[in-house]
Amino acid sequence: MKPIFKYTCLFLLVMLTSFSGKKTEKLNIVFIGDSITEGSALSDPKTEATPVYVAKLLRDRKDIGAVNISNKGFSGHTTVDFLPANNIDFPKVLQAADAFAQDQTAVLLFSIMLGTNDSAMFGPNGSPVQAAQYKDNLNVLINTLIKKYPNAKFVLQYPLWYSPNTHNNAGYMQEGLDRLSSYFSQIESVYAEHKLIHPNQVYLGNKAVFSFFQKQHKQLFKAEDGKHGTFYLHPNAEGSKRLAEFWLKGILRAIK
Repeated sequence: MKPIFKYTCLFLLVMLTSFSGKKTEKLNIVFIGDSITEGSALSDPKTEATPVYVAKLLRDRKDIGAVNISNKGFSGHTTVDFLPANNIDFPKVLQAADAFAQDQTAVLLFSIMLGTNDSAMFGPNGSPVQAAQYKDNLNVLINTLIKKYPNAKFVLQYPLWYSPNTHNNAGYMQEGLDRLSSYFSQIESVYAEHKLIHPNQVYLGNKAVFSFFQKQHKQLFKAEDGKHGTFYLHPNAEGSKRLAEFWLKGILRAIK
């Protein structure tokens, strides 16, 4: 084979491979969260919930193959509800993860965003959950899941800002918002600890999501009537889309 012809064939082979659009990652994602993850305040959670938008964004990528999701967001729930020993939400998480784990060619990933209801002054189960207990609850949840799914990935998404007058059936207010902010260092501590004991398995979401939604709350949140006037707690349809963009960043960091 003449050298010129040989190199031409190699060049064409590389070009065809590069532009073949081959998808290299298969993802099975279990989303763990509260009403924001569930999308309970949206007109149509089945099409507008943030996990649905995350799946769409992933499927649009050339380097991602099949994407399957299970939305385990439950309105009003806290880290306490997801503790394995309490037998409330954890069995539902296991049911979804067990089904996904049957496909060993796919990456099993848990995207976790909890804290909003934990931070409330009263109302949700276990609230108010203090910062140290919040950290312990996250660790128990992650450690139990890692033991069962040793190759799984985890993304700790940061909770969203809510207005300091938030008071529906549960009381949040400024006290709750301050407590919510105290969780951020705990999330980062969980990440730092697992980086040592479970390298390349636990990742942080994008912290900028909190201030982003705070600055644009009137555009991205649903205005709701409460006991202390109009409050902002749940993203609207546009907010759900924007939240998906933030969640995507953490997920891509975990699988690359």
